[in-house]
Amino acid sequence: MSFAYPWVLLGLIVPILLIGWVWARHGQRVVLPFDHGTQRPGTGFKAILNIGATLPPLLLAVAVLLLAGPQQLAEPKSKKVMTNIQFCLDVSGSMTAQFGDGDRFEAAMAAVNDFVEKREGDSYGLTVFGSHYLHWIRLTNDPSAFKYAMPFLGPRRLPSWFMGGTAIAKALDKCIDVLVEREEGDRMIILFSDGSSGDFGGGNDARIAAKLAANDIRVFAIHIAQGGIPPGLSLITSMTGGQVFAAGDPQGLEVVFKSIDEMSEAKIEKISAESMDNFRPYSIAGLSLLAVLLLALLGGLRYTPW
Repeated sequence: MSFAYPWVLLGLIVPILLIGWVWARHGQRVVLPFDHGTQRPGTGFKAILNIGATLPPLLLAVAVLLLAGPQQLAEPKSKKVMTNIQFCLDVSGSMTAQFGDGDRFEAAMAAVNDFVEKREGDSYGLTVFGSHYLHWIRLTNDPSAFKYAMPFLGPRRLPSWFMGGTAIAKALDKCIDVLVEREEGDRMIILFSDGSSGDFGGGNDARIAAKLAANDIRVFAIHIAQGGIPPGLSLITSMTGGQVFAAGDPQGLEVVFKSIDEMSEAKIEKISAESMDNFRPYSIAGLSLLAVLLLALLGGLRYTPW
């Protein structure tokens, strides 16, 4: 039990003194003709009258407690630690290759849309890249942004000079800039590509991996094509605590995203309990005392000297 204004509790001295006076007083004695008779002293009736006289000081005590601002701790709550996930999607010309009923780009976007709809509470962004990069969707909690992006994106809609190559290192480097802006929450990149990067040479893959690890960014890479996984992707994902997957068909993509979801389970953190007003029990006690006092007054339970 705590109070917002504990110094107000000093006011309880007044009702305590009043209650003590009620039970200790003798009152002003008035001589009546039957005082020297043989009747009983009426101790029980005196106790009943004193109880009735105690009710107003008790009401005053409740008023003091209410003015002191009674507090209680709310139930401790839990919240999900948000994960900032930046999708890094290859839109080079090879992403138009047949993949299931559509092409590789369409399958990748369908998998992304399904992932963001099922995994609530996280923040998502989208970067597309070829020879260059473009941050198409800034980190947002609104999954509908990905649905609306589909008609405007893709290898067939972007200019040839933009999608003429595959510069994964450059795209990852720019995704770092987006994620480090978010100080709160975990950071993750999910990379889609169907080929080797043209800018992994000269130790550039190791440099990008070290930069990602230094900023606590995990990378999951999905090689959405037949054939071997480029060694640069394996290096980057292993150094950042992620994993690289191969998906040769749409069903494989579903398995990959399920695995990513399981490997990056949402973290839960406890929020310390907050103080909140606790007037209810004191208000009920005060109203109950007031009702009893009114009944006592109606019944004549009050002290008189005669």
